[in-house]
Amino acid sequence: MTRPDAPDRPADTGPGPENPPRPAWAARTLAAQALGHVDPATRAVVAPLHVSTTFVRDADNGYASGFSYARPDNATVRQAEAVLAMLEAAPAAMLFGSGMAAATAVFSALEPGDHVVAPVVMYWGLKRWLGEEAPRRRLDLDFVAMDDLDALRTAMRPGRTKLVWIETPGNPLWTVTDIAAAAGIAHAAGARLAADSTVASPFHTKPLTLGADLVMHSGTKILNGHSDVVAGVLATARADAFWARVGAIRAGGGAILGPFEAYLLMRSLRTLHLRAPAQAAGAIDLALRLRGHPHVARVLYPGLPDDSGHAVAARQMTGGFGAMLSIRTRGGAAAAVATAARVALWKRATSLGGVESLIEHRASVEGPGTPCPPDLLRLSTGIEDPDDLFSDLDAALRAAHAGHA
Repeated sequence: MTRPDAPDRPADTGPGPENPPRPAWAARTLAAQALGHVDPATRAVVAPLHVSTTFVRDADNGYASGFSYARPDNATVRQAEAVLAMLEAAPAAMLFGSGMAAATAVFSALEPGDHVVAPVVMYWGLKRWLGEEAPRRRLDLDFVAMDDLDALRTAMRPGRTKLVWIETPGNPLWTVTDIAAAAGIAHAAGARLAADSTVASPFHTKPLTLGADLVMHSGTKILNGHSDVVAGVLATARADAFWARVGAIRAGGGAILGPFEAYLLMRSLRTLHLRAPAQAAGAIDLALRLRGHPHVARVLYPGLPDDSGHAVAARQMTGGFGAMLSIRTRGGAAAAVATAARVALWKRATSLGGVESLIEHRASVEGPGTPCPPDLLRLSTGIEDPDDLFSDLDAALRAAHAGHA
């Protein structure tokens, strides 16, 4: 439980050998010290990397250590999960080998015949998976515009809808869903609400505190932030039977994150509270400059006061509005592709949330059926100097326009 007057300060977990009595330290403090872990064997301030795949049984054939084999569990993974649970104000978290593994485990835990509602604007890989796998798994699936609460209410089937999946901000148009309102609609119909909060990160939004039942992240993105780990995260509001089912799917399918990746992710979580606000500050700086650019028709970013999702985002996001924005170029798809081809500092690459800034023409990646306009460029803001990022993009936009005038 967190104090209602200090949602960023987890309550004291109680005294212990390496956890003396203390006030309710801020989340950034606990993350920076990885919950204050000190290795009992060496007194190291960095937790060791546990790579063993098997463990010795006790004389009675049991496992007093709690570890038996590496496929279902790992000590390094547990340590990173504890930090993630703290950041999300959750009783428990699970790490997976990818964001897709985490997301699909939730849908795989449903029963045949269950009804699912998912957003029109969402990560294209998961949307494609749902379109292909839902019929095979006999899940009844509807896609709705999640920023339209009336549309969500209409889509609900009380007693049959078991899961509402939202993504906010929604990739790559950055539409914003009212988490608390969506949770109320889902719960009224007897459904769970799961929120993909990859773009927001727990620094900017804590969906569980707003009523969500599950929160998912592609840990590959801003949680890790260094473009060197593929990981997925789930955190839950309750360690209930459904959560246990998700855990059984992870264990049975061997979908747990590897210990080395968990070790690197732990390293990154310790600096999340430095990286996330810096990247958000860079993103709003770019958004404000680009919306007046002669070769930019529109800037999509919930931090802009005139953005359609700004009011909701301002209520449920803190410390900025995230590192992601998109621009729609004047001159259509050709100008967008030409702009991406002419950047020098920005990197033309898939992914987001890293310390290096990335640019991508998403319609080319997503292909037929994408909701992404052909003139759109997706921008992931890193931690470089904002003046450098703007000048590079400005030069590319002007060169592309001159080449297609």
